[in-house]
Amino acid sequence: MIFPPSPIGKKTLDADTLEKDKKECRKFGPCGVGRQALYLGGRFLDRRYYIPWKEVKRVFKRVAMSQGGFSGKGVFGSLPFLVVQFGSGMEKECPFKFEADVDRLLACVEQEHPEIPTHSVKAANKLARAEAEEEKRYLKELSPEANAAVEALSADCDFLELRPSLCDAMVNAAKQKRVVDNLSPMHRAIGALLGFLGIAAALFGVYGLVTHLSYAIYFIIGGGAAFFMALSSNTFPSKYNNRKYAQQQWEDTVSRMRDYLKGRPSVTLPPQYAHPVVLTRMIRVLREGRAQSQAEALELVKKDLRALNNTVKVSQNEYDEVVTVKPLFLVCDYRDEL
Repeated sequence: MIFPPSPIGKKTLDADTLEKDKKECRKFGPCGVGRQALYLGGRFLDRRYYIPWKEVKRVFKRVAMSQGGFSGKGVFGSLPFLVVQFGSGMEKECPFKFEADVDRLLACVEQEHPEIPTHSVKAANKLARAEAEEEKRYLKELSPEANAAVEALSADCDFLELRPSLCDAMVNAAKQKRVVDNLSPMHRAIGALLGFLGIAAALFGVYGLVTHLSYAIYFIIGGGAAFFMALSSNTFPSKYNNRKYAQQQWEDTVSRMRDYLKGRPSVTLPPQYAHPVVLTRMIRVLREGRAQSQAEALELVKKDLRALNNTVKVSQNEYDEVVTVKPLFLVCDYRDEL
């Protein structure tokens, strides 16, 4: 390894074990889950640090939001962090670009290391209280029709959870399509102009270095910053950042989901909504007695999602569910037939 990861706790791994474990670890954004250790990203390099599992006490997600977001109202843009508690009360944060990567990493930790808590103490207490309150809303006895629907949906959920990567791909494709479709022509033009000016400035800086201009380095730095700013804002035109490509990616993932659902003909959920969280929300609606069939439950899930806006107070669990599945409904305008 050119840059071997550094330990951030008291326990370490020998060089050979570390090299093999890092090479084989499952990668999630800047972090990784290995057999021997958890790997965390640094400021410039992914998986720059590691903590042996024996030293990890707790690992969980922390979401930084705008001031309005911390009020618990609505669905806000956020900056997700992975937080690892280790040793005797020490803590390390690692920022992620995509919240879905944090969720997938935590799901992997839950599966591989069930003894390690994946919620903060405060969040775990809130979840316990929320689950207790949720149980109070459920009917003690369901009608035969509703009970059969719950059992069918639970089996469908288990079937979908066998292919989490397909569900994640469909969510990501829907989110990207939403971003691209809602980008105004003016923002596209500004992004393109900023990106091309950045390239031009960087090239002029390179020319300046060759001709020994004293200020050439500033053009390279400023031009590179402008270009990468346009690139990260999804406004710079490229092969992978346009409406045609986003539409094709979304259609491809829906088609793959439709093919996968053929393996379970009893599934009635439209493929563009096929996600475990959607099924979980449908089960919740049935257990609350608000619906008696799968079709009714799906319509009420749609109604609930439509009602969520910046005036609605939501819990963290509700927030996680909504930001995951609402794009699936928005991208096709809540229609069952595409």
